[in-house]
Amino acid sequence: MNATTPQLPATAHTFAQRLSSTRRGARLARLLAAEHLRAWPVPPGVTERAEQIVAELAANAALHGRVDGRDFKLALALVATTGTLHIAVTDARGEQLPCLSMDFEAPPDSESGRGLLLVAALADRWGVEPYPPSGKIVWAELDVEGR
Repeated sequence: MNATTPQLPATAHTFAQRLSSTRRGARLARLLAAEHLRAWPVPPGVTERAEQIVAELAANAALHGRVDGRDFKLALALVATTGTLHIAVTDARGEQLPCLSMDFEAPPDSESGRGLLLVAALADRWGVEPYPPSGKIVWAELDVEGR
């Protein structure tokens, strides 16, 4: 009998970490992402964009996705076959989905409300999906090659 084994996409590097849903956890997410990305074969420009995306998504998870006693998760994957860097932040608040529309405007005097506009500007693709039973994953992808 000649059976084939299903092949997963070739991922050169991965990192995942649960972090406390606090400002300190969000800051640590950015620092950990920067440390790993600088050790991976990722161009500096992509690393800088990824750091900013991680900072925005982690801050949103700590601020808007926070549920007492629940952490958020940061995951990074450099996928060699597609030449993409995948960033995902999972939090516990699935009932609060971010607006994917670019028509949203924060009031001019507001100190917040522009994070996902930055993510949309910096990422090549981004989106949100449910994370059962009650959470969500906000993800972004950056093309590593050809930029």
